[in-house]
Amino acid sequence: MYAYIDGKLVFKSPAYVIIEAGGIGYHINISLNTFSKLGDAERCRLYVWLHVKEDAHTLYGFAEEGEKRLFLHLISVSGIGPNTGRMMLSSITPDEIQAAIVKGNVTQIQRIKGIGPKSAQRVILELQDKLRKEGMDTLTSMPANDTVKDEALSALVMLGFARNAAEKVIDQELKKAEDNLTVEQLIKSALKSL
Repeated sequence: MYAYIDGKLVFKSPAYVIIEAGGIGYHINISLNTFSKLGDAERCRLYVWLHVKEDAHTLYGFAEEGEKRLFLHLISVSGIGPNTGRMMLSSITPDEIQAAIVKGNVTQIQRIKGIGPKSAQRVILELQDKLRKEGMDTLTSMPANDTVKDEALSALVMLGFARNAAEKVIDQELKKAEDNLTVEQLIKSALKSL
């Protein structure tokens, strides 16, 4: 529903912030990782996710788009709710979480408060292949789409194709093309080959 909220940082604590945007103050729960990245700026932008329950609508905010995507992966695991996901992102950095999941490091995941051995194994089992498929750099950093190739590759990865396979196909399509392709043309031709 919401992609991000950009506005004046009215209040900041390690657990939540209040951002005023358009005359409305948004109470947004954050991780310690996001808290440390906010600094002392008067204005900020947080990438948000809205959790809707029967008795509450709660916003969770993230300093980077990659942290938000990791959070969404974490809460997709059975038994991991938004508060546990936020606790995980507060305990260790998103890079460390991602590396631990990809490498299958159960003990590092298990060190996080509220995560037992079964939950740690479930997180690794359910997310290891997804995170490997996306690649280490796609989740924790927002891709800088400077070229047609980068934009097309980013779009194909977002559509669910493996980064390595998509990159090979894009390179083949670029070699075949006699003139410059637009991003749309490159994606369409790559989709035919994938």
